[in-house]
Amino acid sequence: MSSQGLYQSASQSQTLAPQMRQSLEVLQANTMELGQLIQTAMVQNPVLEDMSVSESIDDEPTEDDYDELNQQMEDDWRELAIIEKRNQRTSADDEARREFLYNSIVAPETLQQHLASQLNLADEDPEVRDYAQTLLGDLNDRGFFETNIEELAANLNIPLVKAEKACTLIQNLDPVGVGAKDLRECLLLQLIRRGDVASLEYKIVSDHLSDLARHRFPQIAKALGTSLERVTDAAEHIAALNPDPGSAFDATANPHVIPDVVIEKDREGGFIARLTNEYLPRLQISSVYKDMVGTLGQDQKARTYLRQNIRDGRTLIKAVSQRQETILGIANLIIDKQQKFLEQGQRHLKPLTMNEVAEIIGVHATTVSRAVAGKYILTPHGLTEMRAFFATGYTAADGSEVSNAGVREAIQQLIDAENVSKPLSDSSIEKQLAQQGIKVARRTVAKYREQLNILPSHLRKKF
Repeated sequence: MSSQGLYQSASQSQTLAPQMRQSLEVLQANTMELGQLIQTAMVQNPVLEDMSVSESIDDEPTEDDYDELNQQMEDDWRELAIIEKRNQRTSADDEARREFLYNSIVAPETLQQHLASQLNLADEDPEVRDYAQTLLGDLNDRGFFETNIEELAANLNIPLVKAEKACTLIQNLDPVGVGAKDLRECLLLQLIRRGDVASLEYKIVSDHLSDLARHRFPQIAKALGTSLERVTDAAEHIAALNPDPGSAFDATANPHVIPDVVIEKDREGGFIARLTNEYLPRLQISSVYKDMVGTLGQDQKARTYLRQNIRDGRTLIKAVSQRQETILGIANLIIDKQQKFLEQGQRHLKPLTMNEVAEIIGVHATTVSRAVAGKYILTPHGLTEMRAFFATGYTAADGSEVSNAGVREAIQQLIDAENVSKPLSDSSIEKQLAQQGIKVARRTVAKYREQLNILPSHLRKKF
């Protein structure tokens, strides 16, 4: 018989202090979200004020100031009592998750935000969750990873085993198919989630996706030893899967996207970066409430309340300042490293890693990843995701470096100029790129062509 009883066990877990959690939230917020976050903080914290609109006030607190303070304290203590009662019925972990949801900003949601909110509730090792949050910054608009997990782990100084667990965690989120490295894996993830691992659809996607794209159903049927009718039915089921799980969150189609940084030419013809924060409140601690702390005498509750709010206000001001400094530092480094891109366009975008940037500006690579996630930069060549500046690339024949984005643009230019009656095959594109000094494999050409949503040559042919 098994015995029942009470046992004690010790375990270690990592939790973020409220100040650290707020700093990360501020760092990851884009310009719109940061404005909403600051406005919310100003409503909740009476000691915060906008220095750009604050009016001159008397040095001595007035009776109205005391009345306002007392009312604010009563409201906060009433709310605290409700929370304490709730805590009696819920665990500390549940309450932390609920607090995150209550503090979430209501705004047009990006794919990264949608996934981050799920990660916060995931029942997983906190360290793996934290790494997963970092990896979200490498997802493109389709929801795919632009870089393989081994390279990502190396770039971000994340142990490979932990990075792989974090990637698996992301792949278990919704929408189904995110976190894949390509279309094939995206479709397989969806079939796995549906429990169709032993299905004909799974076998076709796993081993015959290129034949499926070319509608070579007889060849697939022969290879798998099944009927043409079954293959046709399976192809219809596969067509119902979502090849772009991130498309519902396409930020480029969102009219609310505001660049976080603008890079423009100065009077001398060079480039300068500026943050688009002209309309954000410039926070400061109200001198009225700072002075009030020393005039409250024996009212210990009021003094504690004010001191806590002043401390929280200073933490927020510091977090905002660090965010701005980090993002501006990254933008200035982009100017320094990407002169040719700024002058001549996407084709001249050089490979740049987060590790490289982190070492130069003096932060950790994960800080850079969080700082650029979901943010946009307006350059002379249009609006670009900041994440797009961080990618590996290739060395051209002349020794110059070409980023993945530059290779994609070169492929796009070749296809735009092709004879539509004789479209270029992936092998032909590979050869023409080699003539330009860019040596990439045919399978890499096919991968980038798919990322550009360009059909294979036989499907592009026009008579």
